[in-house]
Amino acid sequence: MKYMEEERVLECYRRHKNTVYKLAYSYCKSSSLAEDAFQEVFYKFMVRSPRFTAPDHEKAWFIRTTINVCKDLLKAKWNRDIVTLEQWDGDHAHTADTSDVLDELREAILSLPEKYRVPIHLYYYEEYSVREIARMLHRTETAVQTQLQRGREKIKQTMERRDGNEIKPRYLRRSNGEC
Repeated sequence: MKYMEEERVLECYRRHKNTVYKLAYSYCKSSSLAEDAFQEVFYKFMVRSPRFTAPDHEKAWFIRTTINVCKDLLKAKWNRDIVTLEQWDGDHAHTADTSDVLDELREAILSLPEKYRVPIHLYYYEEYSVREIARMLHRTETAVQTQLQRGREKIKQTMERRDGNEIKPRYLRRSNGEC
């Protein structure tokens, strides 16, 4: 790799590392698989060296590539036959403090099916519009809006079951990548 190429890779890495990892974790529900996806996405970026016409196109490439890599990882045979460390710890360790609403909210989001979890992540954490999400996921805007609404309802139901309380709307809002 040339020196100029290294600069470009490092610049893109700094800009997109959080987005790629958070999306991969949200998609795979496992830190080890998210790390594998993270490495694969940046490897593909270095090998293919795509040129982008705009920063939005660059970010969309990283998101779309992350989703595709996660799908490939999750459907791999060896991955279906293993138990992740998080699953093992979850079954055998002490349960997390359920009084922390934000942790419960994150768990509720991660428990969503993929078709709700990914649009929720892109909308609330990455702050994409419904139109942009529809374009990235190859869905209609109406489908994305429906998935966001149903995802919010499922989160609300999960939170109510856990606490017996209603989730306060202020906990699920768009704010700099954090819930």
